[in-house]
Amino acid sequence: MRQKLEQLFLCFMLYSFLGWCYEVFLEVVVYRWGYSDRGVLVGPYCVVYGFGALLIIGCLSALKRRRIPLGAVNITPVLVFLAIVALTTAVELAASYLMEWTTGGWMWDYTRFSPNFQGRIALNPSLRFGAGGMAILYLIQPFFDHLLNRISVRNRSAAADLLGVLLAVDVAYTLCRL
Repeated sequence: MRQKLEQLFLCFMLYSFLGWCYEVFLEVVVYRWGYSDRGVLVGPYCVVYGFGALLIIGCLSALKRRRIPLGAVNITPVLVFLAIVALTTAVELAASYLMEWTTGGWMWDYTRFSPNFQGRIALNPSLRFGAGGMAILYLIQPFFDHLLNRISVRNRSAAADLLGVLLAVDVAYTLCRL
């Protein structure tokens, strides 16, 4: 049980970090707004991406393995994509309300995208999250599972413990600043 929790936590941290990298890439390279720390916490991670990725993996791995035909065509990847879009959009909407409740606002504004809902969610980012979720489910997670299985249980446990302490300190520091 502990090993499974450690593996889930390491996945959470990986996707939180990749989400932070994605956000910084968008701001610096795509939109050319310049660098800003995109996470709520101090460290280089956006935990909403970690939660979203774990939700995708936990809820959709079984669907991914099924073959659902429509005539001769397997439509499973289309259904997985639509489910990812729905899940990640719901996570983003919930995160915006949670952030607004705790800090008075949220960190993004999608009013420039149409259609959008209160600038909190929009079709364009939701489709990008769908594409990212497909990459997670079909490419990144199988590769990461392979890497984790090659690391000794002791080293994997040490990495999870270290990252857990760092995250706990970061959360405590951030809560004290509110």
